[in-house]
Amino acid sequence: MNPIRLLAGLTLPLACTPALAGFVEDSHAKIELRNHYINRDFRQANAAQSKAEEWAQGFTAKLESGFTDGTLGFGVDAMGQLGIKLDSSRDRRNTGLLPYGRDSLEPVDDYSELGVTAKVRLSKSVLRLGTLQPLLPVVTYNDTRLLASTFQGGLLTSQDIDGLTLNGGRLTKANLRDSSSNDDIGYGAATSDHFDFGGGSYAFNPQLSVSYYYAKLEEIYRQQFVGLVHTLPLGEGLSLRSDLRWFDSRGDGAERAGRIDNRNFNGMFTLAVGAHKFSGTFQQMSGDSAFPFLNGGDPYTVNLVTYNTFTRAGLDSWQARYDYDFAALGIPGLSFMTRYTDGRHAKAAGIDNGRERERDTDLAYVIQSGPLKNVSLRWRNVTFRSGNGLTNALDENRLIIGYTLALW
Repeated sequence: MNPIRLLAGLTLPLACTPALAGFVEDSHAKIELRNHYINRDFRQANAAQSKAEEWAQGFTAKLESGFTDGTLGFGVDAMGQLGIKLDSSRDRRNTGLLPYGRDSLEPVDDYSELGVTAKVRLSKSVLRLGTLQPLLPVVTYNDTRLLASTFQGGLLTSQDIDGLTLNGGRLTKANLRDSSSNDDIGYGAATSDHFDFGGGSYAFNPQLSVSYYYAKLEEIYRQQFVGLVHTLPLGEGLSLRSDLRWFDSRGDGAERAGRIDNRNFNGMFTLAVGAHKFSGTFQQMSGDSAFPFLNGGDPYTVNLVTYNTFTRAGLDSWQARYDYDFAALGIPGLSFMTRYTDGRHAKAAGIDNGRERERDTDLAYVIQSGPLKNVSLRWRNVTFRSGNGLTNALDENRLIIGYTLALW
């Protein structure tokens, strides 16, 4: 039977029901394909393994419904993820692409996960319960490997007031990017019953917005965030963007992860000149501990780069970055990025002035026409070194091929 006709036969009765018309008509589905290869060559003496090298294929299917009609609209979203090993081994594991056995240390042949989210809409407010992928200053999911991480919990988002977006919720579980299990929410080796957060952002105009968030990982840490983003037009094709972020992180309750004491002030300034972008960043740490963020997530900091996070205790870092869009030269779809990040004064066990530095280069192209239209190709090259007591050193290459197929 023709699958399109079968789908139409299943959805037509729903679409003909007035209360469910929006549920079906506003729905959409897609499959995201990602082929990811990582080759990481460890350069430090006495490394646990000489290199990590893995190749895998990922599939992510997403279905998002519309809402039923009425004062309260109901809907449901679903996401299924599958990762398949193409090449790896026990002595080349641990790139973050594939999970491996706790005892055997052998990478698995495949792994998968399924998430469902119920949602309710009232006016311009939406409550989501189930699988979540938040992108907020205090909790940001990770999507830098084969499959994206997810969280379990509830999230309420309101945009009933023009210019104001409010978010609040509770998370209880985390599914890491290379795992099929939902683990207790936590930080480092410590776990908690729940992670609560709330806050929002207000846009005074298209050029200026401010934000504030508060979060607490029960019995581990609490965190405040204040942010400001401003874009200053300087003429045709010329602008200056300022992005300032400040975090205050302290211990909570029993402090299961040890003492948390961190202030993190960081910012990025970007000068856009036609197809060119010139960026500079700063990130200043104070306090006695590293910057805390949830397992399964990423830190919302300007010096989160390809390999390193630059979030050690006491680490002050800066970055110089350059981007170019080759559409200006008549090659749409081709882009280039290079950056250098340098961090000093890191504190670790027995170390007071550790240094970390990383150089990244990205070259990406999205095919513009033909049978492979919209296929994306990306090469990432990384060099990371550390010193003054810190010993990590590596050279890395990543090749990523991506494609998104819209089903309807």
